Amino acid sequence: AMYDMKALYEAESVENAVALRLEHPEAQIIAGGSDVLVQMREGKRAGKELISIYGLDELRGVSIDEEENIRIGSLSSFSHITRDPIIRKYITRDPLIQKYINVLGEAVDQVGGPQIRNIGTIGGNTCNGVTSADSASTLHAWEAIVELTGKDGIRRLPIKDFYIKAGQVDIRVEDGEIQTAI
Repeated sequence: AMYDMKALYEAESVENAVALRLEHPEAQIIAGGSDVLVQMREGKRAGKELISIYGLDELRGVSIDEEENIRIGSLSSFSHITRDPIIRKYITRDPLIQKYINVLGEAVDQVGGPQIRNIGTIGGNTCNGVTSADSASTLHAWEAIVELTGKDGIRRLPIKDFYIKAGQVDIRVEDGEIQTAI
């Protein structure tokens, strides 16, 4: 397939991604890139600049703090989330959480084939601003917090405030923000 792009910048760190975004405010951020690349192949984003954050391993994985807040890095793929031991452990403890995690797992298992599950990320899924996105309803039910990192540091907001309207989310490009976790 031919991808008509103006430039592809590969971020080397979160700070670098923020700097690239400030330098190239028109650029599209790609993670796994499954949606964006499909659109480009269809000619919908011809001549776009892209900033790839795919190499940022610090945005992958699930962790938990003393207060039992679960933090999911934005680049975590759905297949990794549903298999993660922290997620698995919390499934068994609380029937309500078990229900939500199972719903998330099931929703995710319906996202495309295994290739999409391996490349599709929770950040990409939420940043598209599609409220029908497979993980969105579960994350809303969970009252998830979205973590955004920009030139002024970290901003956190409830997922219900992150979604402005269909296809639009509260990411401040002028501050170089990228979504770093849920």
